[in-house]
Amino acid sequence: MAEHGYSSNSLADTVNRALEQLTGRPGGLDGSSVRAWKAGRVKWPKSATRKALEDVSGLPAVALGFVPWGRARPTAAPPQQEDSDMKRRTLVGGIAAAAAAAAAPGTASPRRIGMSDVSRLNKRFAEIIASDHRHGGQLGIEQQAAELANEALNLQNAGSATQRVRSNLYASAAAFRSSAMWAAIDGRRYDDAKAHMREAQALAEMSGDQAIKFRIWSHAGTMYRHMGRTADAFAANDVARNLHLTRRDPLFASLGLARQGAIHGAAQDPTGTRRAFDQAQDAMLRADPADYRPVWMLAFYDQAELDHLALSAYLALGDYPTAEFHAHRCLSALRPHMARSRAITTTRLAHAQLAQGAPEAATTTAMKVPADAATQHARVTRMLQEFGAALRATAPGSTTVQTWTEHAATWRMAA
Repeated sequence: MAEHGYSSNSLADTVNRALEQLTGRPGGLDGSSVRAWKAGRVKWPKSATRKALEDVSGLPAVALGFVPWGRARPTAAPPQQEDSDMKRRTLVGGIAAAAAAAAAPGTASPRRIGMSDVSRLNKRFAEIIASDHRHGGQLGIEQQAAELANEALNLQNAGSATQRVRSNLYASAAAFRSSAMWAAIDGRRYDDAKAHMREAQALAEMSGDQAIKFRIWSHAGTMYRHMGRTADAFAANDVARNLHLTRRDPLFASLGLARQGAIHGAAQDPTGTRRAFDQAQDAMLRADPADYRPVWMLAFYDQAELDHLALSAYLALGDYPTAEFHAHRCLSALRPHMARSRAITTTRLAHAQLAQGAPEAATTTAMKVPADAATQHARVTRMLQEFGAALRATAPGSTTVQTWTEHAATWRMAA
């Protein structure tokens, strides 16, 4: 629990989900069940619960401290100490090393691939998501995600596995490939993004995972919107919105509608924009926060992201006061880890202020964008260049233009 950051309640929830995957029925465990295991009041849980715990932890039940009926608890050996370098190698290289070991000649029996392998991949996926929200659009993130997708696929041939494990491995590979796709979109590398998209779509079909299918098609809609291909953007986003997942979970429905609203904005359709965002807001309010959702969804979609998409739409429509309203609301609600979104929102806010005839306020806002985002994030860099051009056209020869020019020079020097 300490190693993976579980509380009693969160571990119970995770095991309940593993039980549902095993048996088709959700588990009924809670925090008190976990505390009973820790205290030794339950020495040998039921077989399905043990299997779920083993899948979640990657360890056999006896290694977790449980004792089969009729067997005495062994005297605990002193825990083996691992240095930080060993832990890092275990985390980063474990998957590839396991695959190589399984394929080695002379092995007595093939390695069994299990949910513990999937759990290790999921941990790496969470790291990719976190890195994306900090930096966004970087080629290194794209390459790392693509490499991890290949590692997930290599595991398919590294040993024997159940169909459930194989489906999860395909879902993991699709998730990594969709992150590579998003990094390429965010960095405006659209040809690379389309190549990742095709691979991700095929993997998602093999996995049968509705959530990752939604992510891929929703990203495709965003990609085509950025490319100015609104008809293709609507078509791709409609694939995501028509998945039955959106009828089961209002939060997915809300995200699909919010991205639809952004496309309506790019298509210069104010009526469609307002309608989509009103429906997205209603769906978000109906969503149950307690429902299980994948880590990529929990990491970014909330009220701040809905306002971020509305800002993009109304800015494209030329409704600058409404765009500014959504920008301020987004910035007030953004979670601390959303560094990439904060830089983009701040830049768009500066554009909205400048378009309303406030060059001084707009320049002050634009100067708040961090230097690393201003110089290393392709979308932010381009928007700031466009801001500078618009500022010079709005207030030529002013001290505000001089202030902006000098500040932009410090960014270039920092880069």
